[in-house]
Amino acid sequence: QVQLVESGGGLVQPGGSLRLSCVASGSGIIIWNMAWYRQAPGKQRELVAAITSGGRPSYEDSVKGRFTISRDVAKNTVYLQMNSLSAEDTAVYYCNAKRASADYWGQGTQVTVSS
Repeated sequence: QVQLVESGGGLVQPGGSLRLSCVASGSGIIIWNMAWYRQAPGKQRELVAAITSGGRPSYEDSVKGRFTISRDVAKNTVYLQMNSLSAEDTAVYYCNAKRASADYWGQGTQVTVSS
């Protein structure tokens, strides 16, 4: 089993930045495909960024060039650096770990972009 705990969300002005963290316990993230999803009010949860067990990142089109996913294997932590934030980025952000049929989620962290 994997336990995931997100942090780093909050209120930020348009154009600002935030860095989300996801600390994993119970298993090393190096063997998991990790991802960040988000869910805005009234919308479906969507994939934002992912990093494979081999370290390859990928991004949803609307965040390319603004968001960066990374991991620190020694700290068992995955990060999502978010720059140039806009109101459309407002959502609850969830950390996810997948491997074969195993699929784990964190509790989510709220990101609100507003002036």
